[in-house]
Amino acid sequence: MRIHNLMEDMVLKVVNEIFDDEEAKKSMGFCTCHQCRLDVACYVLNRLPPMYMISSRGLAHIESDYQHRVQLEADIVALAREGIEQVSSAKRPHFPHQDEEEEEMPEGPFFNFPQIVGRIYNSSNFEPVCGIDVSLLLGGNLAKMVNPNWENPYPIAENTTGVYSFWPYPLGADSRGLKKEVELEIAIDDARFEPLRHFIKLELESEDGFLQYLSGNRIFNVEDIYLVPR
Repeated sequence: MRIHNLMEDMVLKVVNEIFDDEEAKKSMGFCTCHQCRLDVACYVLNRLPPMYMISSRGLAHIESDYQHRVQLEADIVALAREGIEQVSSAKRPHFPHQDEEEEEMPEGPFFNFPQIVGRIYNSSNFEPVCGIDVSLLLGGNLAKMVNPNWENPYPIAENTTGVYSFWPYPLGADSRGLKKEVELEIAIDDARFEPLRHFIKLELESEDGFLQYLSGNRIFNVEDIYLVPR
């Protein structure tokens, strides 16, 4: 069974309409690059309750409730305007903006990875570990991430309660619908703990497009890892 958050579709539609209009008219002067669109969409989605559905009936219900849909779209537009102000005042320095050259999205079938999430504990007291770096390896080397927002190695901070996350860059495929088993390695080398290597295997299926957005069915949860103090 697949569960879909209809709010993602509505927010992305409204945000893209606002940004496309700005690209055409240049009336407000904010950056319309791909990354700023994503940042604004995330800003809006984090401030709206999700709207899950499992079939087209959910969409039909929303479309039939005209007054609710109009109010919802108005709320999304208002939050998008707030998000644009926030993003414009805190641009990411490692992404292109305005007239700078923006990296083109790659073409062709891909084996898209899920987001990989897990948690690290101290085996002596079962408390979450912080202040360590967690690496994700592919073929013995650091796995490339989809963009600079995703760090590898991933530094675990105190306020994240031992949680790490990765989103590896997709692998190229000859055609869609192909199956591939990929082995990844989680590596931790810290002077306070015994070295750790944890292997995970993912079953991937090639798709036509390069996955740009994460959703609930694209998360792989790694079993809890326990570090042994030296």
